[in-house]
Amino acid sequence: MNARGALGRYGEDLAARLLAEAGMTVLQRNWRCRAGEIDIVARDGDAVVVCEVKARREGSFEHPMEAVTPAKADRLRRLADIWLDRHGGPPPGGARIDLVGVLVPRRGAPVVEHVRGVA
Repeated sequence: MNARGALGRYGEDLAARLLAEAGMTVLQRNWRCRAGEIDIVARDGDAVVVCEVKARREGSFEHPMEAVTPAKADRLRRLADIWLDRHGGPPPGGARIDLVGVLVPRRGAPVVEHVRGVA
């Protein structure tokens, strides 16, 4: 695994821990289909959450929370629809798309932000 892949995996591990600490249940990680990949699928009460994780090192050109463009949001909605279709349809609480941004400084603890309902 290269440095970028290791950073991504580290960010996903932190995101999964954050979601679990917030009371969510992680159902799947790195779910793939022909249309793309969902980083984390979780259950939050009676809702399904498709979670995009973006990890960046401090000083990167782009803050992790800026990484979800309108095109990326559309792709995440399509992936959520495919996942729901393959797993019995939407639950009573519906589905939402969240973003977890991880900023890793040169020193100290990473900063992890969770934004609900980004798309």
